[in-house]
Amino acid sequence: MDTSSPAAPRARSRTAGHALRRGAVLALAVALGAPSAAAAPHGGLAPSARDVTVTYRLPLDPPAHLLRPFDPPPRPWLAGHRGVDVAATAGATVVSPAAGVVTFAGDVAGRGVVTVLHADGRRSSLEPLTATVHEGAQVIAGATLGTLAGDAHGGTPGGPALHWGVRVGDRYVDPWLLLPGTGPIVLLPAG
Repeated sequence: MDTSSPAAPRARSRTAGHALRRGAVLALAVALGAPSAAAAPHGGLAPSARDVTVTYRLPLDPPAHLLRPFDPPPRPWLAGHRGVDVAATAGATVVSPAAGVVTFAGDVAGRGVVTVLHADGRRSSLEPLTATVHEGAQVIAGATLGTLAGDAHGGTPGGPALHWGVRVGDRYVDPWLLLPGTGPIVLLPAG
């Protein structure tokens, strides 16, 4: 880089400004009690969040019957199914799929939604719920978040259903693969 050109100081200034803004965002995340929620560039998990192991469970009492699987769109702005629909009865207790902090509990487009931020940086959103928790509540895996509010999830074929979506940054991932025994097979070194 030619430091003698007039553009060089502006380039350094922009880079320094970007680093300061990013540092401020990370500091805010830490101050809000969510150090692992800080996103790395391009929506990935920060290294500290990637290193955390979180065990997920079904957000309903077993057995589970998957009514509609994860079906992401080919492009982020197109239609798709950004979560899974699990069969449930109206009034069923919905629990946190893993420990975390409730970051949202309220209505979105006429449906009750609860979102929990987990230590690995993933965010679980569950709907339609009548919430029994409030924003900022710390929850353990299996803690009650609310009850299923009827058949308000778009008339899923097969009856009332709980919709469970999981995001990493702005990217949706398949929640079903987070459950023990359902994810990818991983080979471990011997010994």
